[in-house]
Amino acid sequence: MDINELIAIVKKKLSNRINIESINIEDKSFLHKNHKGNQEGKFHLKIIIVSKELKKMNKIESNKKVYKILDQELKEFIHSIQILIN
Repeated sequence: MDINELIAIVKKKLSNRINIESINIEDKSFLHKNHKGNQEGKFHLKIIIVSKELKKMNKIESNKKVYKILDQELKEFIHSIQILIN
């Protein structure tokens, strides 16, 4: 899977399960190229979500919800994820 496919899947899955005003996903894989744990085919994403639904939750609850939705992608294609909720 390439990064553009992964971003499209992540956007669709999150948008279908959470009431989102806007979402921006950035590929930050280049920041980790020389790290020991870096693996080919695994990506590092920064996800910026504007969502009243998530904002009402505490940070742990909102992050758990995102992780649960992206469970399969996290197991197969995502090495690291940064979630910012506004």
